[in-house]
Amino acid sequence: MGQNTNHQDTATRVQTLRRQLQQASYEYYVLDAPTLPDQVYDRLYRELQELETANPELITPDSPTQRVGEKPATQFTSVRHNIPLYSLENAFDLGEFRAWEDRWRRQAPEAGAVEYVAELKIDGSALALTYENGLLTRAATRGDGITGEEITQNVRTIRTIPLRLNTDTPPPVVEVRGEAFLPLDVFEAINQERATNGEPPFANPRNAAAGTLRQLDSRIVARRRLDFFAYTVHVGSPTPHSPTSQWKALQLLQTLGFRVNPNRQLCQSETEVQDFFNTWATQRTQLKYMTDGVVVKLNDFALQQRLGFTQKFPRWAVALKYPAEEVPTRLEQVSFQVGRTGAVTPVAALRPVQLAGTTVARATLHNADRMAELDIHQGDTVIVRKAGEIIPEVVRVLADLRPADAQRVTMPSHCPECGSALVKPAEEAVTRCINTSCPAIVQGAIIHWCRRDALDIEGLGEKWVKQFVEQGLVQSVADLYDLTVEQLLPLERMGQQLAEKLVGAIAASKSRPWASVLYGLGIRHVGTVNAKTLAQHFPAVEALASADPEAIEAVHTIGPEIAQAVFQWFRVPANQTLIERLQQAGLQLSTPVADQQNSGQGALAGKTFVLTGTLPNLTRPEAAALIEAAGGKVTSSVSKATDYLVAGEKAGSKLTKAEQLGITVLSEAEMVEMTYTSGRDRG
Repeated sequence: MGQNTNHQDTATRVQTLRRQLQQASYEYYVLDAPTLPDQVYDRLYRELQELETANPELITPDSPTQRVGEKPATQFTSVRHNIPLYSLENAFDLGEFRAWEDRWRRQAPEAGAVEYVAELKIDGSALALTYENGLLTRAATRGDGITGEEITQNVRTIRTIPLRLNTDTPPPVVEVRGEAFLPLDVFEAINQERATNGEPPFANPRNAAAGTLRQLDSRIVARRRLDFFAYTVHVGSPTPHSPTSQWKALQLLQTLGFRVNPNRQLCQSETEVQDFFNTWATQRTQLKYMTDGVVVKLNDFALQQRLGFTQKFPRWAVALKYPAEEVPTRLEQVSFQVGRTGAVTPVAALRPVQLAGTTVARATLHNADRMAELDIHQGDTVIVRKAGEIIPEVVRVLADLRPADAQRVTMPSHCPECGSALVKPAEEAVTRCINTSCPAIVQGAIIHWCRRDALDIEGLGEKWVKQFVEQGLVQSVADLYDLTVEQLLPLERMGQQLAEKLVGAIAASKSRPWASVLYGLGIRHVGTVNAKTLAQHFPAVEALASADPEAIEAVHTIGPEIAQAVFQWFRVPANQTLIERLQQAGLQLSTPVADQQNSGQGALAGKTFVLTGTLPNLTRPEAAALIEAAGGKVTSSVSKATDYLVAGEKAGSKLTKAEQLGITVLSEAEMVEMTYTSGRDRG
């Protein structure tokens, strides 16, 4: 009797936790108005996780713990869409939009005056989501519009897609359509991490989103932080409350717990559609995601049903596209850059040209396969555009304008830096130098080590690192800690004061925390966030070095690819020697016990800070470290969830936004006083 009562109490607690966490996620991701502090959310999440681990029979598909991803799938299954998920017909100017309007009116001459709904066209991947009795049961890609791929396991990791509809009386079947996409800041962070790991960058957010959704390992999808906007809903068994128009459908989607793009308009005329289109032609550059046009739909569902579909498109909607800016220029030469992981990237040097508001003189050619696909020759005239309006890329070659004696560009057979033979594994697109003593690899590793978010060695920039390597002063990051002022003085443009400053900055970096050292080691796939996570779970280098892949992968958010990379790195004898030398030099390769005990505590616990502008005495990493030591959290962007903005000189848009949201603005001195008070209260 008592055991049954305890189990029932546990089941009730699990249900309560799920409701609380689901509501908190809805407020955070959909409403952008969080009420539950991050620290409280994390505590409730861990409690739910522990209860479900102890009582696996209580786990349900809609539990927040089921978003983290499962073991890799072996393949995707083809599924047939209940309703065709066709792409849209494109109109590339307002004249083509009027032609589309004429076509549908010939199909429905009785329509008369109509309403249009204008929505931004998100540059991502279309998804069809099926909910049965309120639970997400299937997610599929567009495919050919009739048949797509079932990717439910991946879609469950997208936090702006509810696992359970936000209603107590859901219809038996609901199908939601929308667009999965990568926000620009996430896209840039992914590409920065890929560059750090010696991997080729994604060309644009759309391709990155599509590729992410087709990952067989959903844990990789979870780490990519896809987002989602819902744009239409179909109710399997219509009720009196079912939407009768697109505008009402968008309102219903919000009620059901979906994020709907706020940049939309109910238009009463073609003129209003034109005004909406023209407004966003310029304002779209300020958005945090990519949009390549405006989707215009007839608002009335009955009229939509009357018009139906062609063999390719719905007749009742059109995509009014913004023109992609592409310009021709001349290829001056192709160089080959060697990254710190040995990846060799071909880079096109171009005759400078204006593109999307900036001067473009270089563009990546990605890899050997891309060069072969373009059939690129020296002196070619090429068409360049900004992929996703961010990264300059060569789109195509105008072969008719090719000089008669032009030579085809191919990847070199030997490293341009050290002369070692290059290799290209059959399963990879990247060509690599595998000589760990290659000056480019050594130089790249040291530059990474000196980065602000790694060891933060002030003043030790690329030009000095290059001289150190060329002069044979350093062959690994450990050599930095053996440098003396006397060794540096003979270098070009080096004086006594500067040499002392550099040696002092190197020595000061010994106090950087274990997480920063781990990130600075440059292990593939280990970025700043993963480094902090691993350092928290393995508070000493010995613990991480001796862990097997399964133990590493057991850490929340750490997938098999990262786990294997970390495990293999610590198996290399040269890396083991490096760790020994860093320990001898006095670097922090463990987290002090007091810091472990105080983690997450302090007067600033649960408070979120944003730093902006130039602070008078502290660098941003130093300020962030003070805040985090007092239990606070530092993020990069201002939102309703921000508690304090710490503003220095030349504070820009973040300060403006904080003032608009009524967020408390602190000076550096006020922030330091808060952290000092926090430490004093603990003592």
